[in-house]
Amino acid sequence: MVKRTIEISTEGMHVCVQDRQLLILPHGKKKSECDARNRVPAEDVGFVVVDQRDTTYSQSALALMAGSGAVLVVCGDDHLPIGLLLPMAEHTEVVWRIDSQISAGRVVLKQMWAEIVEAKVRAQASLLTRNSTARDEIDSLSRRVRSGDPDNIEAQAARYYWPAMLGEDFRRTPGKPDGGVANVFLDYGYALLRAAVARTLVGAGLIPAIGIKHSNRSNALCLADDLMEPLRPMVDRRVRSLMLQDRKTLDPSAKRGLLPLLSEAVRTSAGIGPLHVVLPRYISSFADRLTGGKTPLETPELTEVPGL
Repeated sequence: MVKRTIEISTEGMHVCVQDRQLLILPHGKKKSECDARNRVPAEDVGFVVVDQRDTTYSQSALALMAGSGAVLVVCGDDHLPIGLLLPMAEHTEVVWRIDSQISAGRVVLKQMWAEIVEAKVRAQASLLTRNSTARDEIDSLSRRVRSGDPDNIEAQAARYYWPAMLGEDFRRTPGKPDGGVANVFLDYGYALLRAAVARTLVGAGLIPAIGIKHSNRSNALCLADDLMEPLRPMVDRRVRSLMLQDRKTLDPSAKRGLLPLLSEAVRTSAGIGPLHVVLPRYISSFADRLTGGKTPLETPELTEVPGL
Protein backbone atom coordinates (compact mmCIF):
# COMPACT_ATOMS: atom_id res chain seq x y z
CA MET A 1 0.00 0.00 0.00
CA VAL A 2 1.32 3.45 -0.95
CA LYS A 3 1.40 5.68 2.12
CA ARG A 4 0.17 9.25 1.72
CA THR A 5 2.09 12.40 2.55
CA ILE A 6 -0.23 15.10 3.85
CA GLU A 7 0.84 18.74 3.83
CA ILE A 8 -0.91 21.28 6.06
CA SER A 9 -0.08 24.74 4.75
CA THR A 10 -3.49 26.41 5.13
CA GLU A 11 -4.10 28.77 8.05
CA GLY A 12 -6.40 27.89 10.92
CA MET A 13 -6.39 24.07 10.76
CA HIS A 14 -7.06 21.61 13.60
CA VAL A 15 -6.04 17.93 13.47
CA CYS A 16 -8.21 15.55 15.47
CA VAL A 17 -9.70 12.03 15.33
CA GLN A 18 -13.04 10.47 14.52
CA ASP A 19 -13.66 6.76 13.96
CA ARG A 20 -9.93 5.98 13.71
CA GLN A 21 -9.55 8.56 10.95
CA LEU A 22 -7.60 11.78 11.02
CA LEU A 23 -9.77 14.86 10.57
CA ILE A 24 -8.13 18.01 9.27
CA LEU A 25 -10.60 20.79 9.94
CA PRO A 26 -10.59 24.59 9.76
CA HIS A 27 -10.78 26.10 13.25
CA GLY A 28 -14.41 26.58 14.23
CA LYS A 29 -15.74 23.79 12.02
CA LYS A 30 -17.49 20.92 13.82
CA LYS A 31 -16.72 17.24 13.24
CA SER A 32 -20.31 16.72 12.13
CA GLU A 33 -19.76 19.27 9.36
CA CYS A 34 -16.78 17.50 7.79
CA ASP A 35 -16.87 15.46 4.61
CA ALA A 36 -14.57 13.00 2.83
CA ARG A 37 -12.15 15.79 1.88
CA ASN A 38 -11.37 16.32 5.57
CA ARG A 39 -10.90 12.64 6.44
CA VAL A 40 -7.86 10.41 6.04
CA PRO A 41 -7.66 6.79 7.29
CA ALA A 42 -4.75 6.69 9.74
CA GLU A 43 -3.27 3.53 8.23
CA ASP A 44 -2.91 5.33 4.88
CA VAL A 45 -0.73 8.11 6.30
CA GLY A 46 3.05 7.96 6.14
CA PHE A 47 3.94 11.60 6.80
CA VAL A 48 2.13 14.74 7.93
CA VAL A 49 4.09 17.91 7.06
CA VAL A 50 2.86 21.01 8.90
CA ASP A 51 3.88 24.48 7.74
CA GLN A 52 1.42 26.73 9.56
CA ARG A 53 2.13 28.14 13.03
CA ASP A 54 -1.51 28.22 14.12
CA THR A 55 -2.17 24.53 13.41
CA THR A 56 -3.40 22.69 16.50
CA TYR A 57 -3.58 18.98 17.34
CA SER A 58 -5.54 16.83 19.73
CA GLN A 59 -3.63 14.33 21.87
CA SER A 60 -5.69 11.61 20.20
CA ALA A 61 -4.45 12.71 16.76
CA LEU A 62 -0.79 12.62 17.82
CA ALA A 63 -1.24 9.20 19.45
CA LEU A 64 -3.08 7.83 16.41
CA MET A 65 -0.37 9.03 14.02
CA ALA A 66 2.40 7.52 16.15
CA GLY A 67 0.49 4.28 16.66
CA SER A 68 -0.09 3.95 12.91
CA GLY A 69 3.59 4.49 12.12
CA ALA A 70 3.16 7.99 10.69
CA VAL A 71 5.74 10.75 11.13
CA LEU A 72 4.80 14.32 12.02
CA VAL A 73 7.18 16.83 10.39
CA VAL A 74 7.01 20.35 11.84
CA CYS A 75 8.30 23.32 9.83
CA GLY A 76 9.67 26.57 11.27
CA ASP A 77 9.36 30.21 10.27
CA ASP A 78 11.65 29.63 7.28
CA HIS A 79 9.24 26.87 6.07
CA LEU A 80 11.93 24.20 6.48
CA PRO A 81 11.43 21.14 8.73
CA ILE A 82 12.81 21.66 12.25
CA GLY A 83 11.30 18.79 14.24
CA LEU A 84 9.97 15.23 14.01
CA LEU A 85 7.55 13.12 16.00
CA LEU A 86 8.69 9.53 15.40
CA PRO A 87 6.83 6.37 16.45
CA MET A 88 8.55 4.21 19.05
CA ALA A 89 10.17 0.99 17.83
CA GLU A 90 8.13 -2.18 18.15
CA HIS A 91 10.71 -4.49 16.61
CA THR A 92 10.87 -7.87 18.33
CA GLU A 93 14.68 -7.90 18.38
CA VAL A 94 15.21 -4.30 19.44
CA VAL A 95 17.61 -5.07 22.34
CA TRP A 96 19.78 -7.37 20.23
CA ARG A 97 19.89 -4.89 17.36
CA ILE A 98 20.91 -2.00 19.61
CA ASP A 99 23.65 -4.18 21.12
CA SER A 100 24.97 -5.11 17.66
CA GLN A 101 24.85 -1.47 16.62
CA ILE A 102 26.87 -0.33 19.63
CA SER A 103 29.43 -3.14 19.35
CA ALA A 104 29.89 -3.06 15.56
CA GLY A 105 33.57 -3.21 14.55
CA ARG A 106 35.32 -0.39 12.72
CA VAL A 107 36.18 -2.62 9.74
CA VAL A 108 32.52 -3.43 9.10
CA LEU A 109 31.47 0.21 9.46
CA LYS A 110 34.20 1.42 7.11
CA GLN A 111 33.23 -1.17 4.52
CA MET A 112 29.60 -0.09 4.66
CA TRP A 113 30.56 3.57 4.40
CA ALA A 114 32.49 2.78 1.23
CA GLU A 115 29.39 1.08 -0.21
CA ILE A 116 27.26 4.10 0.70
CA VAL A 117 29.68 6.57 -0.91
CA GLU A 118 30.03 4.45 -4.05
CA ALA A 119 26.23 4.18 -4.39
CA LYS A 120 25.81 7.93 -3.92
CA VAL A 121 28.49 8.83 -6.47
CA ARG A 122 27.08 6.38 -9.01
CA ALA A 123 23.62 7.87 -8.53
CA GLN A 124 25.01 11.36 -9.05
CA ALA A 125 26.71 10.32 -12.28
CA SER A 126 23.47 8.77 -13.57
CA LEU A 127 21.77 12.19 -13.49
CA LEU A 128 24.32 13.92 -15.70
CA THR A 129 24.54 14.09 -19.48
CA ARG A 130 26.00 10.96 -21.05
CA ASN A 131 29.58 11.28 -22.32
CA SER A 132 29.98 14.63 -20.54
CA THR A 133 33.26 15.38 -18.77
CA ALA A 134 31.56 15.63 -15.39
CA ARG A 135 29.80 12.28 -15.75
CA ASP A 136 32.93 10.53 -16.96
CA GLU A 137 34.98 11.93 -14.08
CA ILE A 138 32.37 10.95 -11.47
CA ASP A 139 32.02 7.47 -12.98
CA SER A 140 35.78 7.07 -12.68
CA LEU A 141 35.75 8.28 -9.07
CA SER A 142 33.00 5.81 -8.12
CA ARG A 143 35.34 2.94 -9.01
CA ARG A 144 38.08 4.26 -6.72
CA VAL A 145 36.19 4.30 -3.41
CA ARG A 146 38.09 2.39 -0.72
CA SER A 147 37.08 1.17 2.73
CA GLY A 148 36.21 4.20 4.87
CA ASP A 149 36.64 6.52 1.84
CA PRO A 150 40.06 7.81 3.00
CA ASP A 151 40.48 9.73 -0.27
CA ASN A 152 37.20 11.59 0.31
CA ILE A 153 35.83 10.54 -3.08
CA GLU A 154 32.46 11.91 -1.95
CA ALA A 155 33.84 15.47 -1.84
CA GLN A 156 35.86 15.04 -5.03
CA ALA A 157 32.73 13.96 -6.92
CA ALA A 158 30.76 16.92 -5.54
CA ARG A 159 33.15 19.37 -7.21
CA TYR A 160 32.16 17.99 -10.62
CA TYR A 161 28.56 17.18 -9.75
CA TRP A 162 27.03 20.42 -8.49
CA PRO A 163 28.12 22.71 -11.35
CA ALA A 164 26.94 20.15 -13.89
CA MET A 165 23.68 19.52 -12.02
CA LEU A 166 22.56 23.03 -11.05
CA GLY A 167 24.82 25.41 -12.97
CA GLU A 168 28.37 26.70 -12.84
CA ASP A 169 27.47 29.42 -10.32
CA PHE A 170 25.73 27.09 -7.86
CA ARG A 171 27.33 26.56 -4.45
CA ARG A 172 25.87 24.09 -1.98
CA THR A 173 25.35 25.95 1.33
CA PRO A 174 23.23 23.81 3.68
CA GLY A 175 20.97 25.63 6.12
CA LYS A 176 21.59 29.11 4.71
CA PRO A 177 18.45 30.71 3.24
CA ASP A 178 20.61 33.39 1.58
CA GLY A 179 22.36 30.65 -0.42
CA GLY A 180 19.74 30.84 -3.13
CA VAL A 181 16.41 29.18 -3.77
CA ALA A 182 17.99 25.93 -5.00
CA ASN A 183 19.62 25.47 -1.58
CA VAL A 184 16.27 26.08 0.13
CA PHE A 185 14.62 23.46 -2.09
CA LEU A 186 17.43 21.01 -1.37
CA ASP A 187 17.20 21.57 2.39
CA TYR A 188 13.46 20.93 2.35
CA GLY A 189 13.72 17.77 0.24
CA TYR A 190 16.62 16.39 2.28
CA ALA A 191 14.68 17.00 5.51
CA LEU A 192 11.77 14.92 4.19
CA LEU A 193 14.15 12.16 3.16
CA ARG A 194 15.86 12.27 6.55
CA ALA A 195 12.50 11.87 8.28
CA ALA A 196 11.68 8.84 6.15
CA VAL A 197 15.00 7.13 6.92
CA ALA A 198 14.79 7.97 10.64
CA ARG A 199 11.28 6.53 10.81
CA THR A 200 12.47 3.28 9.22
CA LEU A 201 15.47 3.03 11.54
CA VAL A 202 13.30 3.37 14.62
CA GLY A 203 10.87 0.80 13.25
CA ALA A 204 13.78 -1.59 12.71
CA GLY A 205 14.87 -1.32 16.35
CA LEU A 206 17.98 0.78 15.67
CA ILE A 207 19.14 4.02 17.30
CA PRO A 208 19.27 6.86 14.74
CA ALA A 209 21.80 8.80 16.82
CA ILE A 210 24.61 6.20 16.47
CA GLY A 211 26.08 6.86 13.04
CA ILE A 212 28.75 5.38 10.80
CA LYS A 213 30.48 8.52 9.54
CA HIS A 214 28.37 11.36 10.92
CA SER A 215 29.08 11.90 14.61
CA ASN A 216 27.87 15.03 16.35
CA ARG A 217 26.73 14.93 19.95
CA SER A 218 23.95 17.42 19.18
CA ASN A 219 22.66 15.38 16.20
CA ALA A 220 20.04 12.79 17.15
CA LEU A 221 19.86 11.43 13.59
CA CYS A 222 23.48 10.69 12.65
CA LEU A 223 22.69 7.24 11.25
CA ALA A 224 19.79 8.63 9.21
CA ASP A 225 22.21 11.18 7.75
CA ASP A 226 24.61 8.37 6.83
CA LEU A 227 22.10 6.05 5.21
CA MET A 228 20.25 8.74 3.27
CA GLU A 229 23.40 9.73 1.34
CA PRO A 230 22.76 7.47 -1.70
CA LEU A 231 19.18 8.79 -1.83
CA ARG A 232 20.05 12.49 -1.99
CA PRO A 233 20.22 12.50 -5.81
CA MET A 234 16.47 11.78 -5.79
CA VAL A 235 16.01 15.20 -4.22
CA ASP A 236 18.58 16.80 -6.52
CA ARG A 237 16.71 15.60 -9.59
CA ARG A 238 13.44 17.13 -8.40
CA VAL A 239 15.14 20.38 -7.45
CA ARG A 240 16.70 20.62 -10.90
CA SER A 241 13.22 20.19 -12.39
CA LEU A 242 11.88 23.00 -10.20
CA MET A 243 14.75 25.29 -11.19
CA LEU A 244 14.11 24.59 -14.88
CA GLN A 245 10.51 25.69 -14.23
CA ASP A 246 11.96 28.97 -12.88
CA ARG A 247 10.48 28.50 -9.40
CA LYS A 248 11.54 31.34 -7.12
CA THR A 249 10.20 30.45 -3.67
CA LEU A 250 9.41 27.43 -1.52
CA ASP A 251 5.67 27.93 -1.94
CA PRO A 252 2.99 25.20 -1.77
CA SER A 253 3.37 24.57 -5.50
CA ALA A 254 7.12 23.99 -5.17
CA LYS A 255 6.57 21.71 -2.17
CA ARG A 256 4.17 19.61 -4.22
CA GLY A 257 7.09 19.01 -6.56
CA LEU A 258 9.13 17.60 -3.66
CA LEU A 259 6.59 15.70 -1.56
CA PRO A 260 6.23 12.78 -4.06
CA LEU A 261 9.82 11.82 -3.16
CA LEU A 262 8.55 9.44 -0.52
CA SER A 263 6.48 7.42 -2.97
CA GLU A 264 8.95 7.63 -5.87
CA ALA A 265 9.82 4.30 -7.49
CA VAL A 266 13.30 2.93 -6.73
CA ARG A 267 15.02 -0.33 -7.58
CA THR A 268 16.60 -3.04 -5.41
CA SER A 269 17.55 -6.65 -6.13
CA ALA A 270 13.93 -7.57 -5.30
CA GLY A 271 12.55 -5.30 -8.01
CA ILE A 272 11.01 -1.84 -8.22
CA GLY A 273 8.78 -0.29 -5.57
CA PRO A 274 7.92 2.98 -3.80
CA LEU A 275 10.72 4.40 -1.65
CA HIS A 276 8.81 4.13 1.63
CA VAL A 277 8.17 0.42 0.91
CA VAL A 278 11.76 -0.30 -0.17
CA LEU A 279 13.44 1.55 2.73
CA PRO A 280 12.83 -1.25 5.29
CA ARG A 281 14.68 -3.67 3.01
CA TYR A 282 17.64 -1.27 2.85
CA ILE A 283 17.69 -0.77 6.63
CA SER A 284 17.29 -4.51 7.23
CA SER A 285 20.37 -5.19 5.09
CA PHE A 286 22.29 -2.69 7.22
CA ALA A 287 21.16 -4.41 10.43
CA ASP A 288 22.17 -7.79 8.97
CA ARG A 289 25.68 -6.50 8.24
CA LEU A 290 26.02 -5.35 11.84
CA THR A 291 25.58 -8.96 12.95
CA GLY A 292 28.11 -10.43 10.52
CA GLY A 293 26.09 -10.68 7.32
CA LYS A 294 28.11 -10.66 4.10
CA THR A 295 25.59 -9.52 1.49
CA PRO A 296 25.96 -5.97 0.11
CA LEU A 297 23.72 -3.20 1.37
CA GLU A 298 20.39 -3.13 -0.49
CA THR A 299 20.82 0.50 -1.47
CA PRO A 300 17.78 1.78 -3.40
CA GLU A 301 18.74 2.87 -6.92
CA LEU A 302 17.16 5.64 -8.96
CA THR A 303 14.77 4.84 -11.76
CA GLU A 304 13.56 7.08 -14.56
CA VAL A 305 10.83 9.51 -13.51
CA PRO A 306 8.74 10.96 -16.36
CA GLY A 307 8.99 14.71 -16.55
CA LEU A 308 12.06 15.04 -14.33
